[in-house]
Formats: sequence, C-alpha cells, structure tokens
Amino acid sequence: MLCSASSPPPPAGGHAAADHHARLRSAATRSDLPGALAAFAAMSSSASASPVLRTFTSLLKLCAARADLATGRAVHAQLAARGLSAESLAATALANMYAKCRRPGDARRVFDRMPVRDRVAWNALVAGYARNGLAGAAMEMVVRMQEEDGERPDSVTLVSVLPACADAQALGACREVHGFAVRAGFDELVNVSTAILDVYCKCGAVEVARAVFDRMPDKNSVSWNAMIKGYAENGDATEALALFKRMVGEGVDVTDVSVLAALHACGELGYLDEGRRVHELLMRIGLESNVSVMNALITMYSKCKRTDLAAQVFDEVRYKTRISWNAMILGCTQNGRSEDAVRLFSRMQLKNVKPDSFTLVSVIPALADISDPLQARWIHGYSIRMHLDQDVYVLTALIDMYAKCGRVSIARSLFNSARERHVITWNAMIHGYGSHGFGKVAVELFEEMKSSGRVPNETTFLSVLSACSHAGLVDEGRKYFSSMKEDYGLEPGMEHYGTIVDLLGRAGKLDEAWSFIQKMPTDPGISVYGAMLGACKLHKNVELAEESAQRIFELGPDEGVYHVLLANIYANASMWKDVARVRTAMEKKGLQKTPGWSIVQLKNEIHTFYSGSTNHQQAKDIYARLAKLIEEIKAVGYMPDTDSIHDVEDDVKAQLLNTHSEKLAIAYGLIRTSPGTTIQIKKNLRVCNDCHNATKLISLVTGRK
Repeated sequence: MLCSASSPPPPAGGHAAADHHARLRSAATRSDLPGALAAFAAMSSSASASPVLRTFTSLLKLCAARADLATGRAVHAQLAARGLSAESLAATALANMYAKCRRPGDARRVFDRMPVRDRVAWNALVAGYARNGLAGAAMEMVVRMQEEDGERPDSVTLVSVLPACADAQALGACREVHGFAVRAGFDELVNVSTAILDVYCKCGAVEVARAVFDRMPDKNSVSWNAMIKGYAENGDATEALALFKRMVGEGVDVTDVSVLAALHACGELGYLDEGRRVHELLMRIGLESNVSVMNALITMYSKCKRTDLAAQVFDEVRYKTRISWNAMILGCTQNGRSEDAVRLFSRMQLKNVKPDSFTLVSVIPALADISDPLQARWIHGYSIRMHLDQDVYVLTALIDMYAKCGRVSIARSLFNSARERHVITWNAMIHGYGSHGFGKVAVELFEEMKSSGRVPNETTFLSVLSACSHAGLVDEGRKYFSSMKEDYGLEPGMEHYGTIVDLLGRAGKLDEAWSFIQKMPTDPGISVYGAMLGACKLHKNVELAEESAQRIFELGPDEGVYHVLLANIYANASMWKDVARVRTAMEKKGLQKTPGWSIVQLKNEIHTFYSGSTNHQQAKDIYARLAKLIEEIKAVGYMPDTDSIHDVEDDVKAQLLNTHSEKLAIAYGLIRTSPGTTIQIKKNLRVCNDCHNATKLISLVTGRK
C-alpha cells in the first residue's frame, strides 16, 4: 500500500532496519557468508534493527551450504540466548545445518528437543541421515514420522529416503517406496520417478528401472542421465550407448554425467568411432574444460587401444589432476607401452603430483613387464617410503611383479608379511609359483588358502589349473576342475577348458583331451583347440592335429602361429606336400609368424636380439662367446634338439639352433657382466626345447643363474 503525499515519513530507524535486512538478504542470495555476518553484526548493534527469526534461518542456511560448523554453532548460541532455538522454523534450520556439517548426532538432539515437529522437520532429519550414510536411521525415521506424529510422507520425504535405500542396497524398501509413490500419485513427479529409477539401478534391478523410465510422462536430463549411468554401472554398455544416442537424437540437454557414462560405454565396448563422436559432441557443448570428462576421454581412448589419442587429450588438459596422470599411466601399461608408463610416472613426480595407491597399482605392472630387478626394488622401496606397501592392492602388485622378475622367494616373503590377504593376493602368489614350475607348492598354497576360509574365484582356479598343467599334476587338475563348479558354484570359462586340455595333452592323454573338448557345454574357442594342437605337436599326432587345426581355421585366427604349428607337425612327419599347402594358405591370408625376440637389460640399457641377428655392435664377440659355450656344454652332455627345424641338413639345423635369440642374449650377458652375476632374459615367445636344455647346461658350466 503506497503512502499519500500528505502521509508522514517513516521514522529514520525504519530505513536503517530495512537497509540491514536488505543487505543480509542480498548476501544470502549470493551465498556470501562474510557479507551476511557483517549485516547481522550491524543489525545487532543497531537500536532500531534487531535480528528476527528469518535472519537466523538465513544465516543457518548459508552455514549449511558452506559446511561452516563453527559459525553455525555461534548462530545456534544466539538463538538459544534469545529463547528461539525450540521454534519449529529455527530448529529445522539447525537440524539441517548440523546434518550438512556431518554432525547427524547434533541434528538429532535438536530434533528431539522440538516440542512440535512438522513434516519439514522430519524431512530435514531423514535427508540428514541419508546424506551422512546412515541409511538404516533414515528409513527408520520415515516409519516413525507416520507412527508417532501421523505425518504422511510427501515427495520431499521420498526423494530424501530413496538414496538411503540405494546405500543399504534395500531393494525391498525401494519397492515399498515405489508402491507408496504410485498410490499417492507422486510418481507423476519427475524428480520422484527419477529418484526411484536411480535406486533400482543402484540395487541392480536395471530392467525395473527401465520400466519406470519408459512410463514417465515427462523426463528431464537428470532422468536420462540416471538411466544411462545405471546401464553403464551395471555392465550393459551397449544399452547405455544406445540410450545416450537416443537422448542426443531427441534434443535433450546433454550434461557431463551423460557424457561420462557414454565414454565409459565406448571404452568397455572398444567402439573407437562412437567414442570420437562423443568427443566431438563434448567439445561442441563446452565440456573440454571439465577435467573429469577429459580424464574419462583418456581412459576411453586407452581402452580402444589408441594411446596416441589418449596422450593428445592428456597433453591438452591444462590443469591435470592425479586422476589424469593415473588414467594415462594405466592406459600405457594396459597397452604394452611399459617404458612410457614409467616415464610418465617420473614426470608426475617432477610435477610434484603426489602418487596414491592407484598410481602404484598402475605403474608396478609396467615394471613387472620390463622385468628389471633394480627397478623392481626401487618401486618397492618407494611404496614403503610413501606408506603404501601394506595397501592390499599395492602389495599384491608387488608380489606379482617380483614373481614376474623371477624373484619368487621375495614375492613369498611379501606374501607372508601381508597384514591382509585379499583373494587377488593369494591368486598372485599361486600364479607366481605355477608360472615358474613350482606346481606342487602352488597346490599346497591353494589348499592353505581354502583352509584359511578365503573363497577362491575363477582366477584362482585358472592359476592352480595352470600350475597343475606345468607340473604334470593330472589327478589334482581334474579334481580342482570338478570342484570349481561342484563346491563353489563357479562356471568354467574358455580359459579353464583350454588349461585342462593343455594339462591332459602335456601328459600324453590326447584321446581324453579330445573327448573332453567334444563334451564341452559351449562351443570351444581358439585357445582350447590351440592347446590341443600344441599337444599334438608334442606327441606327434597328425590326425588329431588336422582336426584341431581345421576347427581353429574356421574360427579365423588373427595370427599365423597355428599355421606354423601345423606345418611343423607335418614336417616332423615328413609330409612335405602338406607343409607347402599350409604355408601357401598362410601367405594367401596374409598371416605372418610373430618373430621371436629376447632382451637383456644391462646398466639401464635394453639390448634386443632376434634369431640370427648380426646388427649388434658386439656381434663378433657375441658369436665367438656363443661358439665357445656350445663346445663347453657339449662336453657335459649337450645334444642339439633339432625336431623344430626342417628342410635343411643336420649340421645347418644345429647352426640355426645356435643363433636363437635367447642364446645370443645369454652370450652377451656373460660378456658384459662379472662372474656370479645373475643374468635375466625376457622373451616374447615360449622357449624351444633345445634352448631350454642348453640354458640349464650353460648355467651349470658358467656357475650363473
């Protein structure tokens, strides 16, 4: 109501009071707590502008938003001094403030002192408990609000309690809330239906969530995001990507949440082209400055095996977080770029970015791949200095690394020192023993694992079956394979079947192995027939070799290793026309044999050798030392095993064997190191029988490991 011209002016104090209140409201709108406190102080010192209840609730709202517990308590004290703290509006604001400052106990004490509680107060406490991870208490309060005060939950109550249902994985409670929402008509509200579908997703009921999504009369970008993210987090990358594309097609506003889910889906599926389209989209909508999105982009390109594109994105990120570095290091490690991963780790330290356990778990496998004992000891020491060596994932990575570096005894010492042993820790140690031929020790450790109460998983069984295969423990292997499903309800995968075929094949039980393949409940894959083919070569069974090879070729292998294996089997049987036929077929398909190489690292230099290579600067000395070695091991019983070489005379076969890459690497290691030094060789393919026998004798005559 406006004053007429003849009306008397308002008192001067009224202007001051209005000014102070306006300043406080303005500061509250801007979330400017210091400004609001200054206005409050001026108001408190003014004789004509004392604070009112709304003043305090505005301050408490700001304290809650900033999680400023100290200031919130000071406001609480002011309310108590004025006798206002029990007022419903004030008490509700106090409970909300304490809950958002992560003090749910204080929020509950304020709530319990309220003489009268309305629905808003109950909702504040429900939301407070849910926000602080007290899911059970949040759900209990919803029941109590109805039983004690007869307050009927509203849409705010439902949206507050549903996250608690998700945290508790309480699918039954979610269904109850959903049913109540439908009966009360709240499911028509987009925020309620979105919260419901989100909880269903988090409880693993994605199909129910999709039914809720499809029935929603109105959807906003949050609804789409929740459904897309739900698919992605529940392992259905295909549906996540399809829904994202539909979202874009329908013109719904795309946000960082939907982009993150889409990038995750592209990475899981290995869909590079789709990933690039998402990249283009996020650039158009201005998300290139969102570091979380860029980190997801790095991960997506890495999973699509394009670390070059991941590196471009990484270099373009202006403000790299630790997660950025971790994503790039892991991408390099997983794509076989171990040296790059280690260099990135060094750069990260130079930039003063503090590594965490995830960083170490990403870089340690790269060092395991490089297999340098000095670097292995360095990263172990570093993890101790960073107080991360007892993190179960870091410790497991260290155990695996030492085993892959040939230091099985150190790996076992670390295993024994572990305060906590996760199933992956047992797996790493069992695999370490098995891969080094200690099959019986691997089996003993597996039995110890079961006795400790730790339940084995699919990887555990794969490791112990492989150990049985390498050690020729046929009966034990059969027993564990049966136990996998009968005792633990684990469904064997293709690798488990392949390992059993390898186990039986190595033991010469080819008919049993072939019968086992025929009885498989699923169609055998390349790895299964490949194991059979390897066994046929070992035991010179041409008939089963042809059967296995035919099945492999029907499955379309990407590499020529199986053609080479079959050709060698024919050659051993002097079936030269068949050898020529296989080699011709291999050429027509453009398949090539993977060249074998061996590396030895000396004084931070990596030296790579290929079979018969002569381009090393010390090639003359290497071949001279190797010739001497051959004479020395012949004196203690060495006889060249020439079964793997065909089409040439016997003396030429021996010469070819003597130029295998591992023999060249060993000779170079002997030249460059002092007596007694351990020489560590890394090879990309399995060592042939001749080199295996020769290496044992070289170790004997030189006194070297």
